[in-house]
Amino acid sequence: MPSNIVEILTADELRRTITRLASQIVEKSGHPSQLVLMGIYTRGVYLAELLARQIQALEQVSVPVGALDITFYRDDLDQIGMRTPAKTEIPFDLTGKTVVLVDDVIYKGRTVRAALNAVSEYGRPAAIWFAVLVDRGHRELPIQPDFTGKKLPTAKEEQVKVYLQEMDGRDGVELIRF
Repeated sequence: MPSNIVEILTADELRRTITRLASQIVEKSGHPSQLVLMGIYTRGVYLAELLARQIQALEQVSVPVGALDITFYRDDLDQIGMRTPAKTEIPFDLTGKTVVLVDDVIYKGRTVRAALNAVSEYGRPAAIWFAVLVDRGHRELPIQPDFTGKKLPTAKEEQVKVYLQEMDGRDGVELIRF
């Protein structure tokens, strides 16, 4: 591994982190049957599916999973560039449910702010929580995750890269220093 890349979570540590996050979500919910998971494209969708499988294993409750594209709700498209939107898929009613937004990394908070705006167009949940695999700090908005896999103080010029088997052929998290 090049010296500018630091392994933060191995595949086993990532698996244990998913298990812990799923347990925390179940514990806080009290009623996992009222939960729905909404993954934020791209890696948040895969993480939401992993969490749902783990909740199923822990509680024998099937938690619905949706996929949320937030492209048109972003306020920073001029900085990140336009991209082709993915398809938002919410095959269930959000009204009265506890929606858990799921993403891989929180940085400035703009992605989850956009996700909150997007969710409001699909129903009125009883509550919205936010679960993230890695919190790297540097928030520009007053948004904090309810569930955090790993807090990782970073420099602004560093990058956190999450690898998931379903997309990348391997699991892990790396810190890339430029």
